[in-house]
Amino acid sequence: MRVYVPLTLPGLAEVHKAGELGPAPLLAYAVTPGLREWYVSEDIEELEYAALNRAALASLRLVAADAGAPRRRVVVAFDVDDKAATVAPGEDEAALGRVTLGAAVRLAVAAAVHVDADDADEDVAAAVRALEAADGGDADAQDTVDAAEDHELLWFGVQEIPGLLK
Repeated sequence: MRVYVPLTLPGLAEVHKAGELGPAPLLAYAVTPGLREWYVSEDIEELEYAALNRAALASLRLVAADAGAPRRRVVVAFDVDDKAATVAPGEDEAALGRVTLGAAVRLAVAAAVHVDADDADEDVAAAVRALEAADGGDADAQDTVDAAEDHELLWFGVQEIPGLLK
């Protein structure tokens, strides 16, 4: 099962230094039955892309919680045994695709690291500022959050992490 772990750039730096994500439990996103039903697709690539986007939104929330973090979303993708991930109970819309990993995961086995490009900084910063209002139902604020989602996360190999942290 492919899982997507949301982080910030400072979080990625810590993970890189430690060589693993942990300790458990770890929040991640994956193709769950609830996500599959919500997204209404049988195409696994589309479903995994939806799970990646759910993790990117969780990363945005982590960025919002860390005033010192650069305004970039970060998601690390791993392939884990199906038994390693537990689906969040009672998947409501906010928790769609959310899973918990029961053990730390070595960074060396990551499939990819996904990070916003430089040109997303302004939209991600605006989304961070609008997040609370969007959560409160403000449609304009939600449009601002959605504008950050319009930026595709770039794909990087694990060996490229040091360059991302400069």
